[in-house]
Amino acid sequence: MLSVRNGGADLPKALETILTQSFTDFELIAINNGSTDSTREFLDQIADPRVRVYHQEDKGLAAALNRGISLARGRYIARQDHDDWALPTRIAQQVAFLDANPDHALVGTRAEVWVGNSPTGRFHDHPTEDGDLRFALLFNNYFVHSSAMMRKTALDLVGVYTTDSSRQPPEDYELWSRIARRFRVANLPERLTIYREVPTSMSRDGVNPFMEKLILISAENLAAASTGAPLPQPVHRDIACLAHGQPDKMSRDADIEAMCAAIVMAGKSIFGDRSFDPDRDPVAFWCRNLRHHFAIHRYKLNGARTVARSVRTALRRFGFSI
Repeated sequence: MLSVRNGGADLPKALETILTQSFTDFELIAINNGSTDSTREFLDQIADPRVRVYHQEDKGLAAALNRGISLARGRYIARQDHDDWALPTRIAQQVAFLDANPDHALVGTRAEVWVGNSPTGRFHDHPTEDGDLRFALLFNNYFVHSSAMMRKTALDLVGVYTTDSSRQPPEDYELWSRIARRFRVANLPERLTIYREVPTSMSRDGVNPFMEKLILISAENLAAASTGAPLPQPVHRDIACLAHGQPDKMSRDADIEAMCAAIVMAGKSIFGDRSFDPDRDPVAFWCRNLRHHFAIHRYKLNGARTVARSVRTALRRFGFSI
């Protein structure tokens, strides 16, 4: 399933990597989402009978993907972005995994990171096992969207991509979160996707235009894991704010001990009695990490207050009324 808007320059190579897969029993649903470049002409000349092309006005990525899901006839739905590439055995390995693991509803792959046509030497080597992934999803997205394959029956239960502008983008993280609350999830350990960045993408320049939505979804995941319902309390939002480097958005009475207690509770619900090497315990890691950043924030905050008090005192000495 592929949605494309003005991707004429990159689309041919991306489609080639799908149409030359070792696994051949699939349909490729291509949604032209209001393109004004050569995308329409390129799609219309494809002769491969496995490709089904649909043209529509631009309705946004989530709506386009939902249309693709509604049109899909297979039992599994794989994602492909118009500018990323799939290695030849990607689909075969994911189909084999889902066939062998009927309790899993979502499987991604690890990925190489390229800029344009050049490898960077960087990788998205995300967690692979269900528990590790579900715990990681409490804080952020650990699936490469264009590597994902989903079980269609799971989408029938949890729903499709949200089109609610208050919750997306990131429509992928929002959907993975709902899937992971009901089903097991995994990433294949092989790097079967080439994720292509543009030099100014937000993943490289540090700018994130949907931070508030990330915090909301993370808080819901933390609440669901620690209390059983995705209804975040202030403590869950405080954790999410601190985890995403937004300590100024925490509540005024944010309590690091309460935050760590919530993380421990979430970890128990996900890992059960699973034991970890002390240096590789994800629950302990996150508690240490958040304690560190909380202390830095409080130090800076208290320091700023001390400076402000000193300034006020000095001004009063010189007769200023404040």
